[in-house]
Amino acid sequence: MIPYYPYMPMGLPRSCRRTTENSYVRLFHASPNAPAVDVYADGKPIAENFSYGKLSRYLPVVPGNYNIKIYPTGSTTNPVLDTDLYIPQRSIFNAAVIGELPNISLYPIPEPYYAQKFGRPCIRFIHLSPNAPAVDIILSDGSKIFSNIGYKDITDYVCVPAGTYTFEVRPTGSDDVVLTIPDVRLKSNSYYTIYAAGLVGEIPALDAILAPEPRR
Repeated sequence: MIPYYPYMPMGLPRSCRRTTENSYVRLFHASPNAPAVDVYADGKPIAENFSYGKLSRYLPVVPGNYNIKIYPTGSTTNPVLDTDLYIPQRSIFNAAVIGELPNISLYPIPEPYYAQKFGRPCIRFIHLSPNAPAVDIILSDGSKIFSNIGYKDITDYVCVPAGTYTFEVRPTGSDDVVLTIPDVRLKSNSYYTIYAAGLVGEIPALDAILAPEPRR
């Protein structure tokens, strides 16, 4: 499982005063054959040397429309992606670079702005491996918590008892295990997303990223 360190300082180029109207966005490089990249919003750099598998910190940002250009690190010509991103008021989402070159895109993945505290950890699964089939997510005791998750699918959250888990990723309807995600510690009153990224049978290999999601 790729480690994730969520609190590296970054920032978007506009006025990002911390007000109740701010929204938040987190970047994720999930394109397995794309190089390390520099990410620009409205012509200003917001991430540099951002390599596959990395997640940024949540960035406070004034809601509105942004032009996003993504270049191979060190270049400011011939972007590998040039797209617009609308950030609604009072929203939180992840902006994932997905797919394989030359057909990559920016995929917005929303999170709840507010969330109930159930006393248990809540977890969801997002399938971002472009060549992997639809999958089921199975616990080590054999119980299925998510089923038939296709590429770009986002599950609902499921709340489970706090503890340490091993998850198995299997092609839907199969007993074959294509990925094991061991020693996943889930804490009470916490939210998490497990991202599947990478490639089946190729490099970089299919892997998982566990991303904590702070809640208000």
